[in-house]
Amino acid sequence: MKEKIHPTYEFVEAVCACGNKFMTRSTAKTLKLDICSACHPFFTGKQKLLDTEGMVEKFNKRFAKTEGKTLVRKPKTEVKAKAKLAKKPAVAKKAAAKKPAAKKAAAKKAEAEAK
Repeated sequence: MKEKIHPTYEFVEAVCACGNKFMTRSTAKTLKLDICSACHPFFTGKQKLLDTEGMVEKFNKRFAKTEGKTLVRKPKTEVKAKAKLAKKPAVAKKAAAKKPAAKKAAAKKAEAEAK
């Protein structure tokens, strides 16, 4: 390893937003944490909601509209059947558009054979 290019790895005090302090090692001079093992819900068993931009209120408003019931989706077979029915008129239009062209081509062949 090259000498004098690596940062020093020292003991520093990490300070959490909840006020918890503990010693660890780092190349940084100070460590300021948003969340630590003393306040993290996974380790404490408590749930802590951090509401950013009213997202919790938005969810509760949407949830209230359904009155707590879950919506049931239609089976995929019904959705596919409706999609096929919707496509059929478009296919019929394309076929109808092709028929006159086919008739014209047949008429040209008949004229060519007659000559």
